[in-house]
Amino acid sequence: MPQQLKATKEAVFLPTECTPQVCHFQSLNKRDVVAEFNGGKITSDGGALLLREVEKRTGMLKRFSECFRDQRDLRLIEHSKEELIRQRVYALALGYEDLNDHDELRADYLLATIVEKADPSGQDRRCPEDRGKPLAGKSTLNRLELYPDKGADKYKRISVDGKAVQDCLVDIFLDSYPEAPKHIIVDFDATDDPVHGNQEGRFFHGYYNSYCYLPLYVFCDGFCLHAELRPSNIDASEGTVEVLEWMVPRIRRRWPKVEIVVRGDSGFARDRIMDWCEEHEVDYVFGLARNARLIRRIESELEQARELYQKSRQASRVYSEFEYQTLDSWSQARRVVAKAEYLAKGSNPRFIVTSLPEQKFPMSYLYEEIYCARGDLENRIKEQQLALFADRTSSRAMRANQLRLWFSTFAYLLIHQLRRLGLQATPLARAQCDTIRLKLFKIGAVVKVSVRRIFASLATGYPYQQLFCQANENLQRAGPVLSSA
Repeated sequence: MPQQLKATKEAVFLPTECTPQVCHFQSLNKRDVVAEFNGGKITSDGGALLLREVEKRTGMLKRFSECFRDQRDLRLIEHSKEELIRQRVYALALGYEDLNDHDELRADYLLATIVEKADPSGQDRRCPEDRGKPLAGKSTLNRLELYPDKGADKYKRISVDGKAVQDCLVDIFLDSYPEAPKHIIVDFDATDDPVHGNQEGRFFHGYYNSYCYLPLYVFCDGFCLHAELRPSNIDASEGTVEVLEWMVPRIRRRWPKVEIVVRGDSGFARDRIMDWCEEHEVDYVFGLARNARLIRRIESELEQARELYQKSRQASRVYSEFEYQTLDSWSQARRVVAKAEYLAKGSNPRFIVTSLPEQKFPMSYLYEEIYCARGDLENRIKEQQLALFADRTSSRAMRANQLRLWFSTFAYLLIHQLRRLGLQATPLARAQCDTIRLKLFKIGAVVKVSVRRIFASLATGYPYQQLFCQANENLQRAGPVLSSA
């Protein structure tokens, strides 16, 4: 009989014994098939070493961490703000979107290595319960997101400077070019981000038919220059001029002679935006919502396209352009290019408004090569929201959700820089983030930590060994990408 514990006024704490999870599967002939989580120092993310190489050459996460202010007592902490930020962003890049995942991830020696913990084995941790777990758990990581509005909460003294993060994103883009390009196209777009309950900034959006946020994204050449979480009870273009007012001067300080073109869908064809661009020598190409007046202007072209379709039974296009001014919302007439298209389902007229001159940008080239290329922006947004979990904005506070959006943005930039610097001229040069994660990061490896080295024994049966080594060689040749400002 076990000795009975007598109730006392003092609490009695008994050590918790964790039973390993054992999974039984269908037998193979006469052999039982059993799995158990007791392999020890094994990681499923051996390819994460490539992400560390990207960070070593770009310093993106170091710059990002400088946007945070840590007011904790440094004598009493186990994890610096830079280590916490690296852990959070790397985990998103590796596919772990939830903070709860970190209670198991904190014991991953390889993740501790790329986070650059001084003791990746975790054996020198002060707290006995944390020994062997070198990284932070979910409660510690929460302090990054749930910083207080005011006051000095002693457990949540890490705050972020939003303006510094915005500048950091633009500087990362600028530093990625060894020489100033002749021209750049800056894409603006807004999309829906469904809310997860009764959260701050929750509104119903009729177009998306749901309660959602309406984040504003700005991309250029695959880089995210701006990611702003907004409530959905506003116009899609709200805040565009304010972004241009600080972003364009910052770009021109580094690249004084660069030609800048702003591109967006019809939601951005607003007089205030176009006026600002014209006053500051910034060109624009925006979609233009069709209306009865516009369609009347291209009736003959639509008829011509219909006749061509009836003869060839192939999609037919006829372009035209004209000066157009709205009845009351535009301050002046502007160049409009019309695409009169006829498809199997009928006519499909489309319009764009632009400041680009006809001499250098003829109608078909402007529409097909310049405007339609903005479809790549939508793919980048999908990568960030779906593959990098930018839509995981489930916190009660808007500021915490904004920070989650930035974490996902930097996770996207890490993988984009890997794609740009390490995967050029490879089959994954244009692969999406989740494909890169699956083929390059998800590698089983045994991790051995000694005094002299950290050794990762990657799975012998890994099918993309040559591609992995080529990516690493490309990164080594790329050299550091540092600020030249």
